[in-house]
Amino acid sequence: MQLALGFFLAALAAYAAYRARSLNHSGALTATLLGTIIFGLGGWQWAALLLAFFITSSGLSRAFKEKKKNLNEKFDKGSERDAGQVFGNGGVAAFFIGLHLLLPQSSLAWIGFAAALAAVNADTWATELGVLNPRPPRIITNPFKIVEKGSSGGISLYGTLAALAGAALIGGLAFLLEPNASPKIFFIVSIAGLLGALFDSLLGATLQAMYFCPRDKKETEKHPLHTCGEKTIPLRGWRWLTNDWVNFACAAFGAIAALALTLMV
Repeated sequence: MQLALGFFLAALAAYAAYRARSLNHSGALTATLLGTIIFGLGGWQWAALLLAFFITSSGLSRAFKEKKKNLNEKFDKGSERDAGQVFGNGGVAAFFIGLHLLLPQSSLAWIGFAAALAAVNADTWATELGVLNPRPPRIITNPFKIVEKGSSGGISLYGTLAALAGAALIGGLAFLLEPNASPKIFFIVSIAGLLGALFDSLLGATLQAMYFCPRDKKETEKHPLHTCGEKTIPLRGWRWLTNDWVNFACAAFGAIAALALTLMV
């Protein structure tokens, strides 16, 4: 019965997001699948964390859509999330639902789940709010090198503070929604979420597949064609490591960091 209810609620939420153009067709189907797993097998507390991520990240994407209009040439995909983006952001979290079923008495599954969502929430908030920074970002591997706004691996004060706020939101909910949770979970999840977002930037500056548009002389994630229609050529990184897999790695790193911090303290 709970799984059936989970499917109904997940499908309803996915349909609403599809109508709001936050998800495309494939994204809505994948969100329904992941939502069913999390809603149906985890319960309302787990679902609440997922909704907090999705609602706030989608809201920020829509609120600052105009601010990012000139940066669309940088990003591989738009604000309508597809199946790859949904899996990249929620796949790791869904894994911890399975761990929760195997170890229902352990708090590690809840911490890992929350940290995975905190990391992708932090990364999304940093991306959406970082464009408000009046100064251009610096590349994470070289703080003295200025890069264009929207560049993969670029960090700024606004973006870092936004990432911390996004992680803290999930961390706060993880503490409030778990009756037996220690206050330490807020700090663990928040710190792990920020570390996940920074790891995302590190991958963006080093190993993520990046391309170059010969016509516009621009670095971009788009391939095989740039916004202008010109064919992009490989610039650096691993071809298979797209932004979706970087997001997946961001969530995984956040979860691992949280579990490591939990075991240490």
